[in-house]
Amino acid sequence: MGKEAKITGNEGEERAVVYLIKHGYEIVERNFYAKFGEIDIIAKKDGTIHFFEVKTSSRYEPIFAITPAKMQKIYKAIEYYLMKNNITLPYQVDAILVKNSQIELVENISI
Repeated sequence: MGKEAKITGNEGEERAVVYLIKHGYEIVERNFYAKFGEIDIIAKKDGTIHFFEVKTSSRYEPIFAITPAKMQKIYKAIEYYLMKNNITLPYQVDAILVKNSQIELVENISI
């Protein structure tokens, strides 16, 4: 990932966190790394754990960056996170898409 893309991604994640807090989510963790994948944002709302993949772009639709291969890595990281932290709460995988000044929450994404 180039320097400009990294900066854009970080800015998108910051905007996503602000959006989630404004919408009643409690941020639990950010940038959880496992050897098989990363979870951008982990949050909690109404007794459910939400695992967020954040994609930011000004040139294309960010949803297209969430590929089946990326989802497999996310699922493996989630399994590890749940096991490591002994979490038995319900959970779901969501996406936050940041394009220019627009933020879109897409719930229950899957491959």
